[in-house]
Amino acid sequence: MPAPRPHLRVAFDLPSAVPGVWHADALGAGSQPAQPTGFALLDAQLPGGGWPVGALSEVLQPMAGLHEWQLVLPALAQAAARRVGCVVVVAPPCEPFGPALKAQGLLAERLCVVRADNAKLPQAQPAALRRLQLAAAQQQQLLWVFRPVSAAPQASPALLRLQVQGLALPGDAAASPGMQVQILKRRGPPLVQGLDLPGCHPRLAQVLAAQAERRRAAQWTANALVLRRNTTLDLGAPAAAPVRLVQASGIAAPERRGHALDRVAVAVVR
Repeated sequence: MPAPRPHLRVAFDLPSAVPGVWHADALGAGSQPAQPTGFALLDAQLPGGGWPVGALSEVLQPMAGLHEWQLVLPALAQAAARRVGCVVVVAPPCEPFGPALKAQGLLAERLCVVRADNAKLPQAQPAALRRLQLAAAQQQQLLWVFRPVSAAPQASPALLRLQVQGLALPGDAAASPGMQVQILKRRGPPLVQGLDLPGCHPRLAQVLAAQAERRRAAQWTANALVLRRNTTLDLGAPAAAPVRLVQASGIAAPERRGHALDRVAVAVVR
């Protein structure tokens, strides 16, 4: 007669806390160090309470140059204040604006900007991302990779994977633009609902608002020129006639107002 099989303990028979065992329904902090993000709402949903140190974090966004600094600058400034060495920025979509970074605690002298002939990370293969993950683990450093939203269906070795988009906050139109962050991958249960995070530093928000207003004005002007080229105008008509014609076509004329930081905003988008 065969010997009786030993009793097998199923998952719910195990004690709630077993050393070295991670339960998938809980955030798996483990021994992975973390750097607070600067957003308490986001920290509460991340294993260890922040960005993983010594691991790759991947951020997906609809357009490059929108939310990179806004999302990582609080943590990066704190980390740079405690460590020596440079902050390496590889192929940034826009020139880093020193005064805005300094206002949040990151000196421009700490930046090392690496130029690239073309954008490589959006087309990065999983093998290349795994090498970045290995480098982050070996050096025990913070490492972010920013890629387009189209990369979401692809496999990624990143320990943490987020998707971020702009968020129009209700109320004061002059308030800092916010962000909505979706956690696509973390060591823990999935998070169905996105997180609405507050905007950036108020002065930087003013710069971004001036930049957006300038872009709207430029688009309005371009549309007006196209309409003028495609329309025969009466030379004897008053000067305001072209404007009335443009408004009648459904193109909203921008509000004419100046901005104290408009000159500063020019440097942001160079």
